[in-house]
Amino acid sequence: MFKKILIANRGEIAVRIIRACREMGIATVAVYSDVDRAALHVRKSDEAYPIGPAPAAESYLRMDKILDVAKRSRAEAIHPGYGFLSENAKFAQACADAGVKFIGPTPHSMEMMGSKTRARREMEKAGVPFVPGTARGLASPEEGEKVAERIGYPVMLKAAAGGGGKGMRLVRTRQELHASFASAQSEARRSFGDSEVYIEKAIVNPRHIEMQVLADEQGNTVWLGERECSIQRRHQKVLEEAPSPIVDTDMRRRMGEVAVKVAQAANYTNAGTVEFLVDQDKNFYFLEMNTRLQVEHPVTELTTGLDLVHLQIRVASGEKLPFVQSGVEIRGHAIECRIYAEDPDNNYFPSPGKITLLLAPSGPGIRRDSGMYEGWNVPMEYDPLLAKLIGYGTDRQQAIMRLQRALYEYFVAGIKTNISLFQRILGDADFQAAKIDTGYLDRLISKGNPAVASSAPEREIEAMETIAAIAAGMFAMLDPASPINKNGDTAATGSGPASPPSNWKQKGRSEALRRSYGV
Repeated sequence: MFKKILIANRGEIAVRIIRACREMGIATVAVYSDVDRAALHVRKSDEAYPIGPAPAAESYLRMDKILDVAKRSRAEAIHPGYGFLSENAKFAQACADAGVKFIGPTPHSMEMMGSKTRARREMEKAGVPFVPGTARGLASPEEGEKVAERIGYPVMLKAAAGGGGKGMRLVRTRQELHASFASAQSEARRSFGDSEVYIEKAIVNPRHIEMQVLADEQGNTVWLGERECSIQRRHQKVLEEAPSPIVDTDMRRRMGEVAVKVAQAANYTNAGTVEFLVDQDKNFYFLEMNTRLQVEHPVTELTTGLDLVHLQIRVASGEKLPFVQSGVEIRGHAIECRIYAEDPDNNYFPSPGKITLLLAPSGPGIRRDSGMYEGWNVPMEYDPLLAKLIGYGTDRQQAIMRLQRALYEYFVAGIKTNISLFQRILGDADFQAAKIDTGYLDRLISKGNPAVASSAPEREIEAMETIAAIAAGMFAMLDPASPINKNGDTAATGSGPASPPSNWKQKGRSEALRRSYGV
C-alpha cells in the first residue's frame, strides 16, 4: 500500500480524496495555485506546495510542476480527481515515466476511450450497441448532409475529443447543418485543441443513464449499478440519482454486462463510467466512457455501501478486487445536488466572492462533500462547483424528502448559489413522478417560477419587516443604555437599581451580529 499520495486537483474532490487517504493511514500532498493558498484542500492535507498563478494553464494543468512536487515530496502515487489532468493520457504516461503510480487507467485505455470516434470504432468491433452515426470525424459539412439524410433528422454534431457539452450542436434540418458544423468545429478547437467533429442520430427525449464499472489489474471487472443523469443544463449534469427510476433488475443486468464488455474491450483498469442514452422504449445505446472518477460517485457509494476512492487506491497498489459481481447489492436510493456559486436569477452567472456565513445541513440520510468554509473567498478562475449535497433513503420518496429538508437548512451568505433551483426541482410534480429526460430542466426553467412571482409583493413586505426587526434588535443590543442590556437580557424590575451590563456578553453579542450581518 502507498505511504504518500499527491492529489493533483482542488476543491471538494481534493478534500474527498484526502479524507479517504486519512482513513487508510496514507499521508497526503496538496498542490495549489496562488489564489487557492487558503483553500480547504490545502488546510486539510499533510503537506502543500504552490504550483503557480491562478490560471489553470499555469498551475493545475502544468504536468512538469506537479511531477516536480511529487518528486520533492516523495509521493508514490498521484490521484487526479476529475477534470484538469484526470483524462490526459500524456500525463498518465509522464507519471509512469517518472516512476509515480497514476491512480486511474493506463495511457492506452485513456487514448482509446478519450476520442469519441475511436471509441465508437472499437465498440463497433466488440458488438456494443451505439447510436447510429459515424465512427470517424466528418471531412466536410457535405459529408454530414449525406449521413444525416441516411439516418434521418434531427442529428447531433459532437466533438470527438469533447465533454461537458462543448462542441455539441443539435441540427434539426439540412439548412442548419453548414452553420452548425462550422460552429461545432470552432468550439471544439478552442476547448480541446482538436476540431474533429462526428455526427449521430439525435434521440428524441432521451434519458442519460450511466453505469459505474471497476476493474483490477488481474483482469477482474464488475459493474456497480447505474446512475440517472438526465437532469442537465446546457448538456452539463446538475442532479443525479441512483438507481434510475426506470431501470428494472433485468435492464440493470443487461446494461451492466454491456458496460463490462466496453471496459474489457479497452483493457480498462480502475474506476470508470460507461454512459448510455436510453430512448422512450428503454433501448439503450453506448455514448462514451469517462476514464476517471465521476462527480456523482457518492450516490453509487451510498447505494452499494462501497467506497470508490478506497477501491481506486487499492486497485492502483496492485490489490485484487475484494468481491465478485454476485457480491454487489443495490440498496435504497440516493440523490445528489451539485451546489454551484452561481446566480439562478441572473442567467446562472458565476458568483465569486467571500462566504460571510455558512450554515451546513446535517441529520439522517444526509451527506455533504464540500470544498468551502465560512470566510473563504470563492475564486472566479475555476469551475463554480462548491459542494455536493446527497440525500439517501430506503426509497426514492424518502431520499427526496430528506434532501428537501436539508436544502432548507442550507444557507450560504456573501455569494449566490443554486440552492433555490434544487428546492424547485425536488418540489416539481414531474420530477417526483420521475417524468424526466435530458430536456426536463430547460423546460422547467423556461416556465419561470410562478409561485415565486405571485408572492413577490408579500415576500418583499416580509423581507422589509424582517430587516426592520433585525436592525432594531441590533441597535438595542449595541446600545449600553438600552433596557435590553439591563440585568443581562431584560429590563430590571422591582425597586432596586439595575445592574450594569455584562461587558463580555455585550462584546460577544456585538461581534456575533457584526459577523453574521456584515456590519
